[in-house]
Amino acid sequence: MKSISSELADRAWRRAERLLGFIGEGEFRALMRLAAAANGAAAAPGHVVEIGSFKGKSTVGLATLAGELGWPAVVSIDPHTSPSVTDPGVPSFKAFSANLRAAGVEGQVEVQRATAQAVARSWQRPIRFLWIDGDHTWEGARSDFELFSPHLVPGGIVAFHDTLHFFEGPIRVFAECVLPDDKFGPAGFLHTIAWAQYRPADGERWRGERAKLARKARRVLPLVAPGRENRGLNRLRYKLALARIPHRVAAGIHLD
Repeated sequence: MKSISSELADRAWRRAERLLGFIGEGEFRALMRLAAAANGAAAAPGHVVEIGSFKGKSTVGLATLAGELGWPAVVSIDPHTSPSVTDPGVPSFKAFSANLRAAGVEGQVEVQRATAQAVARSWQRPIRFLWIDGDHTWEGARSDFELFSPHLVPGGIVAFHDTLHFFEGPIRVFAECVLPDDKFGPAGFLHTIAWAQYRPADGERWRGERAKLARKARRVLPLVAPGRENRGLNRLRYKLALARIPHRVAAGIHLD
């Protein structure tokens, strides 16, 4: 695994920390580590693709990383037309563009101001790191995964934001679509982010480990299903289920 230097991570965070967004410093640094882990020879020369950008906080970090490592421009996919089911804010494109310029990474981002479905119709490029942070419903997250994961290169990584926050989509896609699939090898949680490495040639080697993780992740699913609320007894059960899932950043990322 390629590691990211603390200096580069610090520089990326300094550029992004004051931006409005839904990713804290711990999650941000976890994202940087995961993206850097897709820097092996097997993952080149794919793109970093971000689905869901809001005002560009994670985009700035990924673009900083891509620029330092000599990768192609980060592909940012977002129609910027909130509100939506899981994004009750306001249209964000003006702030997104201004934030990229202020951070000095505008030239390192390819902006696709469109839905993932629209971009996928003509997408043919390889992907080294797929960051799914768009529609957090089951249907939306599953669609984003199914549309773009076939373009992952061997050694590439798919990662989902907010899998350990109170949303059904990301955790359910990870538990039901990723972990049972032998095209993926090593997998885990880092902070609130779920990740898996695309290993179509030998992913079955990690089948047992993924199955154990899936059993723990599936305990969360009925607690975040539509109609359930993050309060009272359900909130307590939800916290207990999360506590059984290993997701400490200190645990690291273990790839062959």
